Order: sequence, then structure tokens, then C-alpha cells
Amino acid sequence: MAATLFISKIVNLHTSMSSYRYFIKIAFEGGNFCGWQIQPNALTVQKVLQETLALFCHLEGETTGCGRTDTGVHANEFYVHFNCLEPISNLDNFIYKLNRVLPKSIVVNAVYKVGNNAHCRFDATNRTYNYYILRKKNPFINNAWLNSYPLNITLMQQACNVLFEYHDFSAFSKSNTQVFTNNCKIIKAHWQDNDEMLIFTICANRFLRNMVRAIVGSMIDIGKGKYDLQGFRKIIEDKNRSNAGISVPAKGLFLTSVNYPENYFTEQAQLFGID
Repeated sequence: MAATLFISKIVNLHTSMSSYRYFIKIAFEGGNFCGWQIQPNALTVQKVLQETLALFCHLEGETTGCGRTDTGVHANEFYVHFNCLEPISNLDNFIYKLNRVLPKSIVVNAVYKVGNNAHCRFDATNRTYNYYILRKKNPFINNAWLNSYPLNITLMQQACNVLFEYHDFSAFSKSNTQVFTNNCKIIKAHWQDNDEMLIFTICANRFLRNMVRAIVGSMIDIGKGKYDLQGFRKIIEDKNRSNAGISVPAKGLFLTSVNYPENYFTEQAQLFGID
């Protein structure tokens, strides 16, 4: 890590200092948005955030997100980096002004000064998602999928262990996505049963488009007895999306956390001489 940071420092000596890079940590309720990424004739988180940032700093280019959330998906923690043509003098005041203008569905929780080579997507080491399933109707819980069908939670928990046996998750990927590989390293996967709420947690170094929702849909099929663990293995090994379960609704899916190397933000600040 130290060697990498040293090389980055040398590279930055040759980088124009006409702009300043920042990471911004946000959370958002995605129900009214067509996902993170800007797209024509659609309300997206990136569009709203970018327009708000432009009110208080001179943006250079577009913002970059740590990932791409689909329509209706939420985030407890989401990182964005952006470049300004001038330094932001008071970060606390900057956060305050942003939150006054942003809609209540988006909140800025922190802003970090970083070096020009820092990248919120490529520097992330892993991401964690939670999927929430409501077992009985509750008028005070809106961001969860209501599914009262009796499920074999023990078998679904065992299916989590099957995921650790594989790396290629083409079976759970949206078709025709332009990615270099469908390989992912799943670090953690488990179900938590809280009576009226089932919570699925999964952590990996990267995720394919639609992957979490497709895995949850397949595990629901296991819980219903549609197929057993060997059948689940066959679905993964066949690498055919049409053989896996449905994609469960986006409303229950949350990006819970995004992790970076240990002391990442502290080292960024020290490395580039940022106060």
C-alpha cells in the first residue's frame, strides 16, 4: 500500500493542479429515482446531486459514482468523487449548504479531500448489500418486499454456503452487460430472521448487474421447495440467467456499505499534503 501511494504521489507531481478532487459520502432513498446514473429524460441521483454541487462549486466534468444502482434501489452509503476548479474552503459549511438544497431523499454525510488519482469506484475493496423481505403487512415499512409465503429458512441459509464454492455468477447477471468478467469473490452471505422481517446480507469484491436481486429470487425458490441445494449448484454451473429465479423487486434492496483500504482517507490527505 505504501509503495502504491508513493508511485501515486510521483504521478501527481505531473498532474495539473488546476483542479481539486473530493469524495462525497451520501445516502439516498431510491424509490423516486431511475437509479444512480444520468440518462435522458429521467430523474436520477447523479443528475440531482451534480446540479446541486454545481450551485456551490465550479465542477470540472461529471461526478463519478462508486457503482451503479438500478431504478428503485436505495443506498445507506454511497461514495461519489468530483473535481472542482477551486478548493472548498469550509467542508462543514459546504455539507450544510448541499443538504439545504437537496431533496429529503438524498443526504450528504461527509466530504473528503483526496488526491487527483483517487477513484471512488476502482479503489473500493468490497461492497455490502442488504435485501429486506417483510413477512406480514406493516403500514410503517415501505422499503421492503412483502412476501408472506412460508419459507424454509434453514435451507436458504445452507444455500448461502453454496455461493462460496463459486466465482462465476453469470447465472445471476443481467444479459448483454459489457463487463470484462462475471467472476466475483463473495466474502459474506447470510439470512437473518427477525420474525416479521427477513434480511439477506451479501458482501463481495464486486457485483454484476441485477446479481443480488437474482440471487434472492433463487433462494426464495429454494425456500419454497422448488429445487434443492444440488439444483442451486446446477443453476450456477449452467451459467444461464433464464434458469435462475426471478429478480425480486428493487424496493427491498439497499447498498449498505462501501469499503476502502484501511486508513484510505487519512493516507490520501497526508500523501497529497491536504490539511
